[in-house]
Amino acid sequence: MSTNRNMNLAAKSIAAGWIVPVLALLVPTTLTVAAPERSSPREIDHIIVIVNQDVITDSELSHRLDDTKKQLALEKIKTPPDPVLRKQLLERMVLERLQLQLAAQLGIRVSDTDVDQAIESIARSNNLSVEAFRDTLKKSGIDAASHREQIRAQIMLQQLQDREIANRINVTQTEINNFLENPQSQADMGVSYELAHILIGIPETASPEAIQAAKKRAEDIHRQLKAGGNFEQMAVSYSQGADALRGGNLGWRQAGELPELFIGALKNMARGEISDVLRGPNGFHILKLNDQRGDTHTESVTQTHVRHILLRPSEIQSLDEARNKLLALRERIENGDDFAALARAHSEDTGTAANGGDLGWVNPGQLVPPFEKAMNALSPNKLSQPVRTSFGLHIIEVLDRRRQDVTQQRQVSNARQQIHKRKADERFEQWVRQLRDEAYVEYVQEDVN
Repeated sequence: MSTNRNMNLAAKSIAAGWIVPVLALLVPTTLTVAAPERSSPREIDHIIVIVNQDVITDSELSHRLDDTKKQLALEKIKTPPDPVLRKQLLERMVLERLQLQLAAQLGIRVSDTDVDQAIESIARSNNLSVEAFRDTLKKSGIDAASHREQIRAQIMLQQLQDREIANRINVTQTEINNFLENPQSQADMGVSYELAHILIGIPETASPEAIQAAKKRAEDIHRQLKAGGNFEQMAVSYSQGADALRGGNLGWRQAGELPELFIGALKNMARGEISDVLRGPNGFHILKLNDQRGDTHTESVTQTHVRHILLRPSEIQSLDEARNKLLALRERIENGDDFAALARAHSEDTGTAANGGDLGWVNPGQLVPPFEKAMNALSPNKLSQPVRTSFGLHIIEVLDRRRQDVTQQRQVSNARQQIHKRKADERFEQWVRQLRDEAYVEYVQEDVN
């Protein structure tokens, strides 16, 4: 698996907060007409945005507005005025709809089992049973079925982003060596920042006038923040970053994951302080430093030597077909066929197939949770049943385990992960902007654009 060191799963990201960012639902909107027993018609739902061959209706936006206001209330983020929030939400819905369209075209599907596992993970991370989690949703006024579809869409988007971005980011050994040999990078390696972020973006082909207008807008927001404005509310209202509807919250980020532009500002900031307006390649940024910590120590862990065979469901290979094929390969291995030879012949992980599916010695937390959970349950020389992750379906074999001092290896792994995260974030911004620029988007109502 070429990206096994950076494997990620939507359930893990969702579990960071039990209410996920609300997503546009794929449920067709029913138009209401006059009731037969009354002469006066009800209001008919209407289209407000055309997105390629799809549409967003006024009722979808209204439902999204209601759900988002409930979510913000749960997270104790001050809600901006409805017209401001509607405009922000509509652009989010356009971007999400474009990504969901692409995911469908690429044959990405999310099963009910995937959604169930994500809900269990969210509930568990909040020390709740699934039943208690559903009760909490109900008491908060959030429809469980609607929330379930939001999670399904979130997982689909995560799988799309893994496929189109994370899996295509390459971190070279030269980049790792340069990172580790840089005294400043070494000093910052154990430093993490908890921060929030506001982005006022600029198009790739922005005119000088458009750039100046974006700068003026960022400076105006900055003045309001310095005058006591609420950062989270301002982020929800105006930020064009992917984290906007979470109040701009980026959570904890290691220093190496952040652009040098951010690090230069954060080094001179105290907790609770707001940065100046920072000009980056994709727009103007404002940061808020919520907290900072350092973490450097010697570490010994149990490593696992593991290999796998990966099959990816697609338009030409359904999930059931991939599972049945893996079960057949598993049976052949148990009957004496060579695992490595079958991995070379059948595995769709281009990074490890040539090596017989060998992932090498891996540390705890290095692989996505479903893979690691199945791996940890295996004794050496035992095979798993097919395991589903965001990358596809795997059969796993544990070859050996050992206790190892991984301080130096951890530094290399951290360097790789931090570089990968920084490059993926930069690529994501470019990818979304390109996706938006190449799409046909028509606002039918002028007052929502």
